[in-house]
Amino acid sequence: MASQPDFASDVFNRNPAAGIAALRARGHVVEVRFPIVGRVWLTTTHETAAAMLKDSATFSLRKEDGEVAGLRWWMPKSITVVADNMLTMDEPDHTRLRGIVDEAFRRRAVLDMQPHIRTIADRLADELFAAGRPADLIQRYARILPVSVICELLGLPLADRPAFIAWANAMNRLKGPISLLRMMGSLSRMRRYLEQRLQAAREEGGEGLIAELVQVEKERGRITRDEMVAMVFLLLAGGSETTTHLISGSAFELLRDPARRDWLAADWSRLGLAVEEFLRFVSPVQFTKPRYVRREVELGGVTLKKGDRVMAMIAAANIDPDVHESPDRMDLARKPNRHISFGTGIHFCLGHQLARIEAACALEALFVRWPRLRLAVKPEQIRWSGRPGIRSIDKLPVVAGS
Repeated sequence: MASQPDFASDVFNRNPAAGIAALRARGHVVEVRFPIVGRVWLTTTHETAAAMLKDSATFSLRKEDGEVAGLRWWMPKSITVVADNMLTMDEPDHTRLRGIVDEAFRRRAVLDMQPHIRTIADRLADELFAAGRPADLIQRYARILPVSVICELLGLPLADRPAFIAWANAMNRLKGPISLLRMMGSLSRMRRYLEQRLQAAREEGGEGLIAELVQVEKERGRITRDEMVAMVFLLLAGGSETTTHLISGSAFELLRDPARRDWLAADWSRLGLAVEEFLRFVSPVQFTKPRYVRREVELGGVTLKKGDRVMAMIAAANIDPDVHESPDRMDLARKPNRHISFGTGIHFCLGHQLARIEAACALEALFVRWPRLRLAVKPEQIRWSGRPGIRSIDKLPVVAGS
């Protein structure tokens, strides 16, 4: 196996384009060793990533015996239960579960939440330096906003928000098998907590998506109790974790280049295009989950055998020069922008609208309140979390510039 970038390193995360270029030079589909997952084939172009993700019959998330592609034999039940969700399911189970959550989402008008999300963002921006200066923009802002919004959307008590933030921080320290085993206790506690909230909703009703899901469960009977726990766990994690990294990564790009910040602040109607470019350029989710190859197939000039595992590299697709002009350059006015940061095919991200709204509200509220916000350290001193597959900043210290 040829040498490969260290996907968890600061070197790779500071400049993914260099490592991706080296991978792409080896081919459109290359073999790598990925932390926890092990040996896996990796796509390096937009075309191969899209082809793989759209062909769920050939590239499935589970073996024929139902085993999830990314799970390993040594992983305990606390992992396997929450991993048994619609994000790791093929047809027809994926459509069954997606239909349930889509129905619940339709009852909660996500687009109508924008003014309320902006209100939360404005309050958090006002309180950014309440605990002193410099402030860590991630812990004081970028993490709190998505957690607050998804808690309200699900109907979880805001009083429990510190527990969710602590859990999210633990998730961000997930870098390999040892750290995975260390967080077993917190995963088990989270699972028990969600089971209790679901049971309370069954007995007492309530507001939010959990109550809506329970109602759908009663009306249709199309979901098991373990699937319901996994569903809420997925919504809580997916509705907060990656959006945190989108907000913090976008803010970092504006802070390290004040000219871009000033260009955006001069006309906030440009924000929609800018968010799409942040999604492409920052690419918080760098890789998809592994898929099993169900039959021998050629992909990107490589013959994959039945039983092989393959992952789509979203970050590589998003800077493919065959699709994007000057892909290594951030252009906040880029149009068209054919990124696949929300995936494609049947697993296209359910929360794409919510993520876009939260990122837009977060950035505008932050830089309207603090127009001269600046980094408290040099950009090259910013450390990355080192979590493979997720591009996330560890800490983002900021001060209010004069």
